[in-house]
Amino acid sequence: MRCVIARYPFDLTKDGVLASMKGITPELVTGESVTIGRRRYPVKQVGQVITRQDPRDFTAGEVVRAMTRLGFTCHAHPEAAPVRAATPLQTASALLGAASLDA
Repeated sequence: MRCVIARYPFDLTKDGVLASMKGITPELVTGESVTIGRRRYPVKQVGQVITRQDPRDFTAGEVVRAMTRLGFTCHAHPEAAPVRAATPLQTASALLGAASLDA
């Protein structure tokens, strides 16, 4: 499939992307991402590997469009880790502990 990323044309195939990303360790996902094989990569990292361009030269949207057209699953946001809320007992203990330090 022919696509344009950062004003440069590329002929990409699903097998070519899989081969390019083989052995590449995913960076920490903080924004948009794409699932390639069994791994989830930031789209900017994928774009950098497949185009050999600096990630500042292209947008995440350009890579997302190309990966979607090739049949890869793209994700808008990283899945948020659940935040543990303090129980009422933990909150009271923390307040009492702080009060005893003030005395």
